[in-house]
Amino acid sequence: MATPSTLLSRQDLDFLLHRWLDVGGLLERPRFADHSRETVDAVLDLSEQLAARHFAPHNKRADHSEPRVVDGRVEMIPEVSRALAAFAASGLLAAPMEPELGGARLPRVVATACFAWFQAANVGTSAYPMLTRGNAALLCAHGTREQIDTWVRPMLAGRFYGTMCLSEPQAGSALADVATRAERQPDGGYRLFGTKMWISAGDHELGENIVHLVLARTPGAPAGVKGLSLFLVPKYLLRPDGSTGERNDVSLVGLNHKMGYRGTTNAVLAFGEGRHSPGGAPGAVGELVGAENRGLACMFHMMNEARIGVGAGAAALGYTAYLKALEYARTRLQGRPLGDKDPSGPPVPIIEHPDVRRMLLAQKSYAEGAMALILYCARLVDERDTAATAQAREEAARLLDILTPIAKSWPSQWCLEGNHLAIQVHGGYGYTRDYDVEQHYRDNRLNPIHEGTHGIQALDLLGRRAIRDGGAALALLGDRVADTAARARKAGGDAAGFARELHAAWSRVQAVTAALWADGDPARALVHATAYLEAVGHVVLAWLWLDVRLAAGPEDSAFHRGKRAACRYFFRHELPKAHTQFDLLESRDGTVAETDPGWL
Repeated sequence: MATPSTLLSRQDLDFLLHRWLDVGGLLERPRFADHSRETVDAVLDLSEQLAARHFAPHNKRADHSEPRVVDGRVEMIPEVSRALAAFAASGLLAAPMEPELGGARLPRVVATACFAWFQAANVGTSAYPMLTRGNAALLCAHGTREQIDTWVRPMLAGRFYGTMCLSEPQAGSALADVATRAERQPDGGYRLFGTKMWISAGDHELGENIVHLVLARTPGAPAGVKGLSLFLVPKYLLRPDGSTGERNDVSLVGLNHKMGYRGTTNAVLAFGEGRHSPGGAPGAVGELVGAENRGLACMFHMMNEARIGVGAGAAALGYTAYLKALEYARTRLQGRPLGDKDPSGPPVPIIEHPDVRRMLLAQKSYAEGAMALILYCARLVDERDTAATAQAREEAARLLDILTPIAKSWPSQWCLEGNHLAIQVHGGYGYTRDYDVEQHYRDNRLNPIHEGTHGIQALDLLGRRAIRDGGAALALLGDRVADTAARARKAGGDAAGFARELHAAWSRVQAVTAALWADGDPARALVHATAYLEAVGHVVLAWLWLDVRLAAGPEDSAFHRGKRAACRYFFRHELPKAHTQFDLLESRDGTVAETDPGWL
C-alpha cells in the first residue's frame, strides 16, 4: 500500500470534487464533453506526480538560495526552470483554456484542485504559472485577437511569463495614487514612464519574455482610479516573425527579499528610465488593453483570479503543514497518558495527548474547510460560464463576487493559524529548519498581505460587495445557507442542531449588515470592517462545513467520521467566535475611531 502523501489528501479531493461538488454533472455539459471521471482522475494523478517529482524536492533549497541579481540579471537555482518546463510540457498550464490556444477546456474546479498540488509542494515556484495563467485569462477577456495570438499563445506554451504591475513605491495599495504615465505616440502606441514596486515574478530568465500588465495614466486622464488605463508592456519587443527582439525600456532596479515565497522574485521595476532605447528612443513601449480609463475594470479580471489563487495557496500551505504535523504526532513518542502515574511505562505517540488532538483537529477544520471554500468558488466559475440558464449564470457570478474577499482572506488568516499549530505540535523541532513547518509558516505569512491586505478585503466586502445592488449577492448567499440548513434539519441528529446554530449566525449577518449601514455613513459603517470580514467568513465556513458534513452522510469509515468530527469542532469551537465579533459590530464601539494618532 502506497504511503499517503503529506502534500494533500487525494481522498479528500476526490470526495470534494465528486461527492460534494458533483463534477460528474458538470462533465455532462457541452463545454466539458471531452472529459470523464477517468480523465479527471488521470489529470489529478499527473498533478500529484509532477508536484512530488519536480516541485517539492527543491522547495527548501529555493527558500535557502534566494534569487539574486548578478550583473543586472536575475540568477536562481536551476531546479525552478526545470520544474516549470515540466509543468508546461504536461499541458496543465493551458488546461482550462480553449483548444485553439492549446487548452483542453478542463473544468476550472478540477484545474484548481490540480494546481493545489503544486502550491502545496512549492508555493514559490508555483507563483510563476499562477500569474501567467491569470495574465493570459485577462488578455483573452479584454485583449484584441492580435494580442491574444501574439502574447497569450506563447504564455500558455510556457515560453513567455506574465505579471501584474499595480503598486508603486509612493502608493502601495492605494491605486488612486498611481503616477506611472503613458504617453501616446504618433504610431498609435504608447510609451510608459514610472516605477512599479512589489512585482511578483517581475524579472527572471525563466523564459523568452515577460509580459507585464501595467496600470498607468494617459495625458488628461481623470484623477483617481477612474483615470487608470491598462497596458501590455513586454520585457522584449518582438520581431515580425514573433521571435524576441530588442530590449524594451523596462529595467530591474532591485529585488525585495521576503520572509517567505523566497523562490519567487519580487521586483522593483523602472519603466522608461532610459537604460534601454527601443526604436532609438526612451520609454517603455506598451499596447493599450481595453479602453482608456477602463484599466482597473480590466485589471480586476486578473486581480480577482489572483485573490482566489492566493487563498488557494494559503489553503494548500495549511493542508500540507497539517498532514506533516499529523504524521509527526503519530510517530513521535513522548510522555504518558493523563492519569498514568507509572514512570516506567512506555511513552506514547503524542497524538494520544488531548491537547495535541485539539491542535490537529483545529488544523483539519481550517485546512479542509479552506480547500472546500476554494473549490466551491472554482465551481462557481464553471457555473458562471456554462450553466444552462442566464439566471443560473448570473447567480453564480453574484455568489463568486461576494465570496472572493473571503476566499482570499479566510484561508490566509486561518491556515496561517494552522501553520502556527503545526509548529506547536512539533514542539522544539517545529521552529528549526530541519522540519518543513517553519517554512510553511513563513510562506503563508505573506498571504494576508498578497493581492490586497486583510483590511482592504474587509473594506471591499462590507463597503461594496455586501451592499451592491441593494444587497442582492448577500441575500442570494443567505438563500444558499438556508437551503443547507433545511437539509440538515431534515437529516436530524447533530446536523439539525448545527442547522439551528447556522440559522442564528446568518440572522446576525443580516441584522449587523443592515445596522452598520442604517445611517448610510461609510465613515461609521467601515470602522470595524475587519471584524465584519472575519465574522462573516466564519459563518460562511460553518455553512460549508455543514454542507460537506451532509455529503459525508452516515458512512462509518475513518475518513467520513473525520469529516463529521471536524464539522462538530468548527461549530463548537470556531463559530462562537463570530458572535463575539458581531457583538462588537453591534455596539458601534468608538475606541478606534476616537483614538488620536498622537496617543499611540
